[in-house]
Amino acid sequence: MRLALALTLLVSPATAWEFSPSPICTLTQTTAEGTLTVTYDATMPEYTITITLPDAAWPDAPGFAMAFAGDRPIGIQTDRHELSDDGRSLTVTDTGFGNVLNGLEFNMRAYATSGDTTVGFVLSGIGPAIRDFRNCPDANLA
Repeated sequence: MRLALALTLLVSPATAWEFSPSPICTLTQTTAEGTLTVTYDATMPEYTITITLPDAAWPDAPGFAMAFAGDRPIGIQTDRHELSDDGRSLTVTDTGFGNVLNGLEFNMRAYATSGDTTVGFVLSGIGPAIRDFRNCPDANLA
């Protein structure tokens, strides 16, 4: 039984954090619960965070919050979020994202909540990708 469980864990798809510097700085993780994407466009300059649900729509709620759980817990909230036309993606845009980046980098889990919908993301393994993301704006402006 233990061997079967170990083999199942080995063949399960790993969800890695991915970084891309082009065309804009992008940090992404896709899991069964959804996709979390953070972007930075140095020409604007503007950050976005988008959480996309695979098979459902976000509720049309007045607020959005993220909670980061781990060694440096933090919570953020806003009423300046937007839903995509199909409601599957929720996006927040701002010129400063220090709390979001710190929450992602220094904690173990992130929870995105709007209305009665909450989506969780595991943050383990994000280190190299988020360090590349933080260094990306300077590289793209050079």
